[in-house]
Amino acid sequence: MDDIKILVVAHKPYRMPDDPIYFPIQVGDGPDMPGFRRDNAGDNIAETNPRFCELTALYWAWKNLDADYIGLTHYRRHFTYAGLFKRLASKDKFLWILNGDDLRRELLKTDVIVPNKRKYYIETMESHFLHTDYIREKDYKILRETIAEMTPEYLDAYDLVMNRTWAHMFNMFVMKREFLNQYCEWAFPILFECDRRIDMTGYSTEQKRMIGYFGEFMTDIWLEKNQISYHEINVMFMEKQNWLKKGGSFLIRKLRGKISP
Repeated sequence: MDDIKILVVAHKPYRMPDDPIYFPIQVGDGPDMPGFRRDNAGDNIAETNPRFCELTALYWAWKNLDADYIGLTHYRRHFTYAGLFKRLASKDKFLWILNGDDLRRELLKTDVIVPNKRKYYIETMESHFLHTDYIREKDYKILRETIAEMTPEYLDAYDLVMNRTWAHMFNMFVMKREFLNQYCEWAFPILFECDRRIDMTGYSTEQKRMIGYFGEFMTDIWLEKNQISYHEINVMFMEKQNWLKKGGSFLIRKLRGKISP
């Protein structure tokens, strides 16, 4: 099948999948890591990584990587097809990561793969982000205003996506090159303009990652507006998750309400 490259974004040394479809890429300003390409060569926005997060790797791939399908994953999060049998057969999670053969079979059916829906049930995507400690209401409004000014035809899709109680999260996907080009050509100019307009003076390191968080729902807005069909695949966390703590934090944020505007 056509050439597939799935970026595995990392800012520190970490074990990588063995399958040749995976493409380790280093972001941030740390020392070079053996076996990784960096996102600061060619046409790049590497210096914006503190604000754009893994989207600097996506931009690099869009502008510099030659492949028929391009994907984006993270060193601690991967797509997986592993069922009970595979999980019982081996405790090594790296053997559970989606492999090239399974992915190619999926790409015979669809041109876009995204994570399974992340469901919030008791709040919308808008309220979820506004209840976090890292997106302020005034900045969230700037994103909507920017979309309304630059691509007003996307505003209905924006409102629909942000009023859902689910989303495809994590800035993770696999797309046929044609669709990746279309998505990036729409999303990056808007994100650049938001980055220019938002004053982050006094923001914490986490709050400054805001543009990367914006990217998490840009994908759904683009899919919705263009009525792009997709297939969902489960996402696996490579490290142990404290779901009780996460759930408790979620409820506390919900009860507390929005952070300062």
